[in-house]
Amino acid sequence: MLASGRLKIAGLVGGLGPESTIDYYRRIVTACPDAEIIINSIVIRKFLDLIANDRRAATDYLVRAIEQLARAGADFGAITANTPHIVFDEVQARSPIPLISIVGATENAARARGLARLGIFATRFVVQARLYRDAIAPSAEEQEIVHDKYLNEVVKGKFLPETREKLLRIADRLIDEEHIDGLILGGTELPLLLRDEMYRGVPLLDTTAIHVDAIVTAIQSDAI
Repeated sequence: MLASGRLKIAGLVGGLGPESTIDYYRRIVTACPDAEIIINSIVIRKFLDLIANDRRAATDYLVRAIEQLARAGADFGAITANTPHIVFDEVQARSPIPLISIVGATENAARARGLARLGIFATRFVVQARLYRDAIAPSAEEQEIVHDKYLNEVVKGKFLPETREKLLRIADRLIDEEHIDGLILGGTELPLLLRDEMYRGVPLLDTTAIHVDAIVTAIQSDAI
């Protein structure tokens, strides 16, 4: 807790999608019941269209959302999704408040666990941008499956057993052929489908949980 006794106010850019925003909120208040949280829920379809076609406009959209959080009293901000972090550096440079990166937090967590050969499940945008620099992506065909199932099912709150099995078969190949020692769940709804902490002895890195830990630390800290 701050020396002054005041917890910092967290500002979340949510809606990317709604299920993970709810998950963030639940996890934060469970870990820190006295936390004050301001959520600005933006439109996922609008953002995905912008990030696919106009990176500058996508950046502007996120910056406006964070400016609104700052005006509402947030001491720091976090974007509750991986894909928007494609433009994180640009957004951070223009943000009126400090921001906590899901990518930085996840990379720190992987290093702390001694993981050196990571696979990744994420949207096509995240994989093509190499947001997690050295992560091993599925094959092109497998990536289309991950991208499609994530955006058309998981983000919409559809958690189907057959989709879980398809993703685990892709994980099997990454383990057997690419010899990964960890798998980044690079979509914040994916842990709602792949709930196990380990699969075949390989850690599943829940980017939501890792990001939430960093946010809670910031809420309770004198410095971010």
